[in-house]
Amino acid sequence: MTLPLNYKPTEKEPYMNERQLEYFRQKLMKWREDLQKESVETLHHMQEETLNEPDVNDRASTETDRSLELRTRDRERKLIVKINQALERIDNGTYGFCEETGVPIGIARLIARPIATLCLEAQEIHERLEKTHREE
Repeated sequence: MTLPLNYKPTEKEPYMNERQLEYFRQKLMKWREDLQKESVETLHHMQEETLNEPDVNDRASTETDRSLELRTRDRERKLIVKINQALERIDNGTYGFCEETGVPIGIARLIARPIATLCLEAQEIHERLEKTHREE
């Protein structure tokens, strides 16, 4: 399906209609593609980078930068898994609906976070429970 130029889903349309699903599919696939490109660029950069820094401080700084970059890439790898799961939900017809309550997650929330699996209310409850368990 080809979407009209500058199409944005709205609350006025039927929820998770074909156009909305295609919009989110394209958004997720573009996001995944961008993350994968960044990952490849990082790999090339790290392969080209030499660790033969003569100065101990320079070497430590390079190692710190490398460690930070690897942590970032690990987070992005996990994000790609979530993007793939969201694409699967589009394919199986469950995208856009809360995993816990089955109610619509909402267009605005999905535009802001297309990998969302919980409606705002369920997410807030989840976060409150997490906070309570961390404080114990």
